[in-house]
Amino acid sequence: MARSADLVTAVIKAYDVRGVVGEQIDEDFVRDVGASFARLVGSEGAGRVVIGHDMRDSSPALAAAFADGVVARGLDVVHIGLASTDQLYFASGRFDCPGAMFTASHNPARYNGIKLCRAGAKPVGQDSGLATITADVIEGMPAADGPRGEITTRDVLGDYAEFVRTLVDITSIRPLSVAVDAGNGMGGHTVPAVLGPGPLTVHPLYFELDGTFPNHEANPLEPANLVDLQAFVRETGADIGLAFDGDADRCFVVDERGEPVSPSAITALVAERELAAHPSSTIIHNLITSRSVPELVESLGGRPVRTRVGHSFIKALMAETGAVFGGEHSAHYYFREFWGADSGMLAALHVLAALGSQDAPLSELMARYEVYAASGEINSTVDDAAERTRAVVDAFADRTVSVDRLDGVTVDLGDHAWFNLRASNTEPLLRLNVEAPTTADVDRLTTEILGIVRG
Repeated sequence: MARSADLVTAVIKAYDVRGVVGEQIDEDFVRDVGASFARLVGSEGAGRVVIGHDMRDSSPALAAAFADGVVARGLDVVHIGLASTDQLYFASGRFDCPGAMFTASHNPARYNGIKLCRAGAKPVGQDSGLATITADVIEGMPAADGPRGEITTRDVLGDYAEFVRTLVDITSIRPLSVAVDAGNGMGGHTVPAVLGPGPLTVHPLYFELDGTFPNHEANPLEPANLVDLQAFVRETGADIGLAFDGDADRCFVVDERGEPVSPSAITALVAERELAAHPSSTIIHNLITSRSVPELVESLGGRPVRTRVGHSFIKALMAETGAVFGGEHSAHYYFREFWGADSGMLAALHVLAALGSQDAPLSELMARYEVYAASGEINSTVDDAAERTRAVVDAFADRTVSVDRLDGVTVDLGDHAWFNLRASNTEPLLRLNVEAPTTADVDRLTTEILGIVRG
């Protein structure tokens, strides 16, 4: 059936499909998305699609409807059931077929969505398929008239766990006590399979799969959602704390004192380990990652490449440059050996391997990577993001060393101080990131910039 263009374009976004269940997304809607996706990838030679879903109450029914749309177009479906997003990427890579993951990641319980990929976990975005699917869903998919495909089920959790452990060996590290907050998300499904048994003692927090998120939002990027893990690390005396988001493709780290570790520092640590294994390789980092990352990469003989914020940009550059690793300040980490896709679990294994291969506590280990102070991302609601950005750039004109517009505007102030302002694509928000040598410098710059943005 035909649908409102406004509704469809609100749900099928730049990188994925996401909306409120029952209002924007229902079984009929995703059945049409499945049929359109099958027609798209089938025209490219695909014969089957792998489907996984998270623990949200709506996910099994939506995944089943999508599968119905796929098999109605003659393609087969391999259903892997409950999965993290990187487990779905593993299946797409291992089976060499397109995939669909039903999740709304860190969004509240009333949301759900679909992350789509081609064979080998290659991303599907607006320019690589979502625009076609949008047009199909708006027009309404015609009735299918050919033979239906078949649906089979397969449990790949054990295969996924075995594969990621072959990429990062932790069997010979010293014993570690690890506190893990799964946020009632898919980390509660994958962590036991990957991190135990072995040299790790895992202390689980909120491992019960519950798509209503009864304890806190499954979004560790927000400091309030790390508070329970920080207290849990101190309570258990753990060597390290790990927090996963709802679909467990992102991992945040807390040290033995309960202090958060910057994702930029994790990017630097993993980059160092990957360059040790693959000398002179390319490392991707997005433009709000700490400058300490490219500085470290260059010092180790690697090639740092800077990119816009967003997984589609990083994945495209990973493929184009053959980069061995890529990191974002949002705690997405991408690995060439994982089909260029992101995996919070692989990043966690790298940190555990680094920590367990020496005797210092995590806070000391990470100190060499925490070079500069940073504000973190600060959002401001504005009526005219472009006008506010121009006002800020003008105010700093006489102190500016350089300005670039790769993604929003990045203003280099010299002496390791810089800031980036980016407008949201979907909300009336202006996002600010500031980095400088000291916390006092960051606070001063942040106060001045926000005074202009919000003034």
